[in-house]
Amino acid sequence: MKHPYRHFTVFSTIMPILIIIVTIVSISFGTKPIPGNTIVEAILHFDKENVDHQIIWSGRIPRVLAVLFVGAFLAAAGAIMQGVTRNFLASPSIMGVTDGSAFFITMAFVFLPGLSSFQLVLISMLGSLFGGALVFGFASIIKNGLSPVRLAIIGTVIGTFISSIGTAIAMYHQISQTITMWYNSKVHTVEMELIYLCVPIGLIGLALAILISRAVTITALGEEVAVSLGQKTRTVKVLSMLAVAILTGTAVALVGKIAFVGLVVPHIVRMLMGVDYRMIIPCSAVLGAFFLSACDLISRYVNFPFETPVGVVTALIGVPFFLYLIRRKGGEKYAA
Repeated sequence: MKHPYRHFTVFSTIMPILIIIVTIVSISFGTKPIPGNTIVEAILHFDKENVDHQIIWSGRIPRVLAVLFVGAFLAAAGAIMQGVTRNFLASPSIMGVTDGSAFFITMAFVFLPGLSSFQLVLISMLGSLFGGALVFGFASIIKNGLSPVRLAIIGTVIGTFISSIGTAIAMYHQISQTITMWYNSKVHTVEMELIYLCVPIGLIGLALAILISRAVTITALGEEVAVSLGQKTRTVKVLSMLAVAILTGTAVALVGKIAFVGLVVPHIVRMLMGVDYRMIIPCSAVLGAFFLSACDLISRYVNFPFETPVGVVTALIGVPFFLYLIRRKGGEKYAA
């Protein structure tokens, strides 16, 4: 246990500094150059008549906050899923959770127009539960369906199927442009009011994830071991799925679908911290915040002055990592 705690000390010292740096850079640089003193004035003495101040408060600060919290939420959700399912390929984007959330939002736009932002967040959470339940339910009736690679394939197929249905319905009802914003990550249009609504709900999910982290560690040892230690595995799984639904649902409602954050980040943290989810979950949230913020910053300059969707950057990192995991571990079960 000596090495993980040593790594934790270094991690907890370096990561806040890196997050502060990427936040400052994200606020400072954009399509329109804004002097540093103007940025400080906008933060300390906001003037609604000043165009530069409006850009800072209505565009850059909401965007920075959104990617920080969404990265934290998706990484924590991925850590929980990998621990509870004991599947090293588990993540919201691969297991149908994100697709289910986006699908329900599409249905809400089509059949329940005029819903409030709060109602859309709730719909998004229900969609997360639906997507996850559909994938795991289907996998449970197939021979070896819960093995890592097969579950990933099932999740990808069902997620693509759900997404395709949602896209077809949106096109038929001529709202495909509105829905595209949700599917292709809308970090550049996020509003502060939505952050005020979504972030507190997501923080509830993150708090729940941290509260059950010890139970997740025990569950990751295996069903038989967990039961022998007095673990109520069904209760843990229900609470874990609830936490994942809250975290993923708020993330999708806030910025749309962003893949691979929940896959890549928990693996990196596990290599540094060991197998104790009391450390993995909160550290995944911190690293996830930095990871997505850095990806968002990169996405602005890949094709400057035009923006590349941040999901493209996360995919460029996540897909090779996904293939690496399959090649290295094959069909093995995740071992805590």
